Amino acid sequence: MQNIVISGSGLFTPAATISNAELVASYNQYVDLFNQRHAAEIAAGQCQALEYSSTEFIEKASGIKARHVLYKEGILDPEIMHPVFAKRDEDTPPEMVEMAVSAAREAMAQANKTAADIDLIICAASNMQRPYPALSIELQQILGVEGYAFDMNVACSSATFAISNAVNAIRGGTAKVVLVVNPEFASPQVDYKNRDSHFIFGDVCTATIIEAHSSCTSDNAFTILGMRLKTSFSNNIRCDIGYTEHCFAETDPKVPFFKQQGRKVFKELLPIVADVIQNEMAALNIGPDQLKRLWLHQANINMNIFAAKKILGRDPLPQEAPLVLDSYANTASAGSIIAFHKNKTGLNSGDKAVLCSFGAGYSVGCLILERC
Repeated sequence: MQNIVISGSGLFTPAATISNAELVASYNQYVDLFNQRHAAEIAAGQCQALEYSSTEFIEKASGIKARHVLYKEGILDPEIMHPVFAKRDEDTPPEMVEMAVSAAREAMAQANKTAADIDLIICAASNMQRPYPALSIELQQILGVEGYAFDMNVACSSATFAISNAVNAIRGGTAKVVLVVNPEFASPQVDYKNRDSHFIFGDVCTATIIEAHSSCTSDNAFTILGMRLKTSFSNNIRCDIGYTEHCFAETDPKVPFFKQQGRKVFKELLPIVADVIQNEMAALNIGPDQLKRLWLHQANINMNIFAAKKILGRDPLPQEAPLVLDSYANTASAGSIIAFHKNKTGLNSGDKAVLCSFGAGYSVGCLILERC
């Protein structure tokens, strides 16, 4: 069985940022307005008063300090509380495709690949701006890639599941070089009026090139030694918007937004994550002392530290389980790839690492990597 490698990675980061302090100031203004406007209902017990948020609460709960967004306008306005941007026409690529072009070109340059080398594109993300035509096929046209392309979604595990599909396509002979992109335009999905989730997501796009080791010319490639995927249904992380919503007389205005039961997710999902990683390590006879990096899903600092400690059997050093949460926030499927992209140097040939993402489904995607 031929060895498959990740030969390049790319990252698109929006220029605009929002700090926790900015977000909290906006949210607390909204709270004041809401409580004033609903004072009578609150006094009568018909409505619950909203509580303030704080930077201390956000950092303790998540480890997030700031986030990048494509469109900052509107998010911090207490009368709007969502990104304000123009709807694009059919002849203009949507934001997710635009982000993917940038990340893809960096990954292609790292891997020394041109459009002529690529024969499959997979666009994998937690949400798509449209069901069809596939965003990946529009990206394919813009890049000038022959072959085929498709979109896929496994929530925050989309990137690792897509890389696994890329590996299988190469081994199955239906592709030779695969471009995987993870455009996460997540800010419109955030309910900025909800204290428990107004700080969670940021916007970003990552990309990776997957190919056979025999065709790789990159000087910083990683062999994919093993893959393990697992799903287990849960309602604890959910987004319900779909094409049938217009058929219902009364649609809940909260439907499009991300929602989760955080405590249940922490308790139920992390054991699955640890089990998947440890089982794949055992199958490859790799011990925790052999791991030099853990590039984990960037959802919550407490989850990352817990998972890393479970895998290593001790507290991880910062360089062993790098975090990008503080400046990027939760970027859904792209998070573990950002951690990989920004922290893949400094490893020697033969060094082992784990790339793992996890999220709604529940879903867990684990890749065991080795520096070429």
